[in-house]
Amino acid sequence: MKKNISKILLLLIIVTAFLCAKYFNLTHYLTLDFLKENKELLDDFYAQNSLRTIIIYSITYILATALSIPGALILTLAGGAIFGLVKGTIIISFASTIGATLSFAMARFLLRDFVQRKFNKTLKVINQGIERDGHFYLLTLRLIPAFPFFLINLAMGLTKIKMTTYFLISQAGMLLGTIVYVNAGVQLSKLDSVSGILNSKLILSFSLLAIFPLIAKKIITIYKTRRVYGPFKRPKSYDYNMITIGAGAGGLVTSYIGATVNAKVALIEQGKMGGDCLNTGCVPSKALIKSASVIHHAKRANDFGIKEIKVEFNFKDVMDRVKSIIKKIEPHDSIERYTQLGVDCITGKANIISPWEVEVNGRILTTRNITIATGARPFVPPIKGIELAHIRTSDNIWELEKLPKDLLILGGGPIGVELAQAFSRLGSKVTLVEMSQTLLSKEDSDVSIALQERLSKEGVNILTGHRAKEFKPMSLICEYQGQDVEVQFTDVLIAIGRKANTNGFGLKEIGVKLRKNGTIETNEFLQTNFPNIFACGDVAGPFQLTHTAAHQAWYCAVNGLFGRFKKFKVDYSVIPWATYTDPEVATVGKNEKMCIEEEIAYEITKYNIDDLDRAIADSEDYGFVKVLTIPGSDKILGATIIGNHASDLLLEFISAMKNNYGLNKILGTIHMYPTMGEANKYLAGAWKSERKPKKLLEFVRKYHSWQRK
Repeated sequence: MKKNISKILLLLIIVTAFLCAKYFNLTHYLTLDFLKENKELLDDFYAQNSLRTIIIYSITYILATALSIPGALILTLAGGAIFGLVKGTIIISFASTIGATLSFAMARFLLRDFVQRKFNKTLKVINQGIERDGHFYLLTLRLIPAFPFFLINLAMGLTKIKMTTYFLISQAGMLLGTIVYVNAGVQLSKLDSVSGILNSKLILSFSLLAIFPLIAKKIITIYKTRRVYGPFKRPKSYDYNMITIGAGAGGLVTSYIGATVNAKVALIEQGKMGGDCLNTGCVPSKALIKSASVIHHAKRANDFGIKEIKVEFNFKDVMDRVKSIIKKIEPHDSIERYTQLGVDCITGKANIISPWEVEVNGRILTTRNITIATGARPFVPPIKGIELAHIRTSDNIWELEKLPKDLLILGGGPIGVELAQAFSRLGSKVTLVEMSQTLLSKEDSDVSIALQERLSKEGVNILTGHRAKEFKPMSLICEYQGQDVEVQFTDVLIAIGRKANTNGFGLKEIGVKLRKNGTIETNEFLQTNFPNIFACGDVAGPFQLTHTAAHQAWYCAVNGLFGRFKKFKVDYSVIPWATYTDPEVATVGKNEKMCIEEEIAYEITKYNIDDLDRAIADSEDYGFVKVLTIPGSDKILGATIIGNHASDLLLEFISAMKNNYGLNKILGTIHMYPTMGEANKYLAGAWKSERKPKKLLEFVRKYHSWQRK
């Protein structure tokens, strides 16, 4: 109660101060014109009342900074003009730091909720920087004005940094900038005529204002580079321009791009070329899903006017087909192909021994850059008794030769639901256990519910809200609403997530930083804390998608090989993903859940596919298309489709978002009839219909009525 009263009192004081500033037009005194017009008067007052002037000026500066009132720049120039370089720097340095600290304190005490809501994205970046680099990050922000200083004051109040630490670092960090601005004020005060603008000292002072952030940024970069590379000795020459560790999607694309631009690149892989996607992930799962789909459609023969289709199959033959599909695709990712492209493919276990040296097969290879693309592995939770269960994961499920009778799948994410449906269609009795309340927890609730209804209809036993507690030899004990539930099984698949592969090849030994979730910490250029070591794919996150790994690989290759000329920030604005169940679920950009979480305003348009002619003709008339748009605009924030071939239908929205066109262009595009793709056009039509110009149409109605008379 006392704290709330204190907050209200402080808020009243701040509001009163703002109202006074507005009513008395106090910001008028914080303009360059006022400063020039009253320069002599201010000088005379200072000459007769030195201490009084310093006190009034300091209080004014502190209040302006604390309350984030515009005019700090003019106050700084005025300080230089009145007090001179040395005295002005001392006064302003302390006044600005005290004001910044008061703003910091108010944010911590009063404005926490408001600032989090209003500046959520910027705060996220600043908080990540504090978490990554600690106090050094604050010093960097003070030296390089990447964000407005008033926002830094507010944002830092929401972190755990101590107030005394904040004061001292702010004072040190702002000192150089203060000197530059005070000096500009000193030089500006000496301007007597228009011709004085060409004064060399004035030009130099304002040139310093322009280049100071660049100089400060360069100093910070040099310092950070020397600090991280200090313990290591750089080679005099290099064997390679780039060495990539891991031959999954990220590693293959990085190496391919490097070889294409005639760089000397090496690709090191201790296992199979192609990584998880080819050997244990995307390819085998889609092959299995297709076989299961054929069986399912045969069982649905009556839906297509056919009395019966008899299906006979041997599960081992199905699994042999999966392996044959992998073999058929293997040449695309083979050592032979990449060797022909100009990549030195090395089979062996890599060990990074310095930022420029990789040991493999007893040889030490030197390189200017390293890209880590070691992927991830299935995460196996430490559930009591799990060693008794003879578990399978997405790595070894493909070794099955006998169809599981009772298959328990732990995890309702993409892998879990895809394989649950596939094995159910093949004849297994499948139970799917998920701790959260919905399947595919990343998706919107209407999507999750629609998919859950389909899987349940096909016979999958879905237990959401169940927490796995303990494995017995042939059963799992789950907790559900405070009660124990026992689930019997003959086989169990763990599919609750993946863990980045970061151990056993030197990352920890040389000091590459990891995030709390175990992925490698990278910046916007996909550099680690060592600027010449890059990371992409599952090992780096934030997405565990093959196509995103390939997308990131471009940035690793280009920034690594040409970064000294220009670096490119990785773009995650248009990331699509799909779950290949039946119906498929495909999303790009934002969904409702993300917009609500990030407090992004949106409008929603939905089209039900059961109204689509081609879907009806194919007896696949279920699902919907949902698009989120910017309020008052046709620009797309995100799209989600659940339905037959959803992943293919989504491509039109991916292209629209990437190329910055909206629903009007989609509506104006001819779509072939009858196709599933027409769903996108009808969605755009629904959006347009909801925004039809009613007044104009009423005028047109009257016009047509008049024409009939």
